[in-house]
Amino acid sequence: MHHFGHIAPAVRKRLFHQEPCSFTADSPARVLSAALGATLYSPATRPNLADDILKQGARGLVSMVLCLEDSIDDADVPVGEANLVRHLTDLAERSDIAVPLLFIRVRVPEQIPELVRRLGPAVRLLSGFVLPKFTEERGMPFLEALSAAEASSGRRLFAMPVLESPDLLYRESRVQTLEGIFRAVDKYRDRVLALRLGVTDFCASYGLRRGPDMTAYDVQIVASVIADVVNMLARADGTGFTVTGPVWEYFRVQERMFKPQLRQSPFLEGQAVELRQKLIEHSMDGLLREISLDRANGLLGKTCIHPSHVLPVHALSVVSHEEFSDAQDILRPERCGGGVMRSAYTNKMNEVKPHRAWAERTLLRAEVFGVANEDIGFVELLAAGLSD
Repeated sequence: MHHFGHIAPAVRKRLFHQEPCSFTADSPARVLSAALGATLYSPATRPNLADDILKQGARGLVSMVLCLEDSIDDADVPVGEANLVRHLTDLAERSDIAVPLLFIRVRVPEQIPELVRRLGPAVRLLSGFVLPKFTEERGMPFLEALSAAEASSGRRLFAMPVLESPDLLYRESRVQTLEGIFRAVDKYRDRVLALRLGVTDFCASYGLRRGPDMTAYDVQIVASVIADVVNMLARADGTGFTVTGPVWEYFRVQERMFKPQLRQSPFLEGQAVELRQKLIEHSMDGLLREISLDRANGLLGKTCIHPSHVLPVHALSVVSHEEFSDAQDILRPERCGGGVMRSAYTNKMNEVKPHRAWAERTLLRAEVFGVANEDIGFVELLAAGLSD
């Protein structure tokens, strides 16, 4: 699979200076953690689950979570488990199909080995498990269960812990909780693909809900948690993990309080005025702003609950030609001693040592999401994906 693989080759050639690389569920964790992109959550109880997985994969989705936790009623868990096993078994029996990276969001550790046992050979379609409300005390049994299930099945299985506990939110317990989380995930570093942020649960602790005109970063108590998670768990010194962006809850808004947040000029230049209006009508301007803020704050990828969110996440994950040029200049072997230079675009300073970690991360993102041609921006990427 590869990002933007659903777009015609001739169109990709026009869009990309460097096309996204191909990868599989067996690719190195370094590649997969960067390539997750928009991770679409789906209730495991959906009656056409197998067909839904294939349909979304054909539309460009590369990672999906089949949820047995908050998205379904407590009473529906046994039905959801049976439905999930039945549909994954069905998919495994089909020939010549490609599925996204598939993860199961469980409720308790015991579900992990039990589901792996019930899946049998179909476990080959599974990339791992999403672990809810993760703290050191609560999370270790999940990680131990995943390790045991991996050993018994012979299948590499990754964990994606969700950071959503109130202990993370409360000032008096936050640092201690983050330290504990780091100890737990560091012990199982090779199997922790990414850490996910449960911002909806953070808001719930204070009876809050951000509106479609607000991003997670406008809710100060949430923004402070994101900052501390990145500070302690996403450092660029080799100790950090990929942390993904919070879920965007909206997909259509009937009435707005504030002006749209999308500038008109990029859409006028790209002759995509109708696309701008469509994005605004579906509250995508807020999503696009939040994706930009995610990346500015050190997050990569995003939890999604609606298929319409996938393309905007991927379009804004593509590395611009300017970013690529800067990153390559910074990482040239002859500049390993440091120094400062004017960028090739002659609009900024590139300082080799301070910008090195940024450049390395940018080239990894370029590997999995591609590099846009000089005259291509997110508007053209969005338009091409929507018109395909």
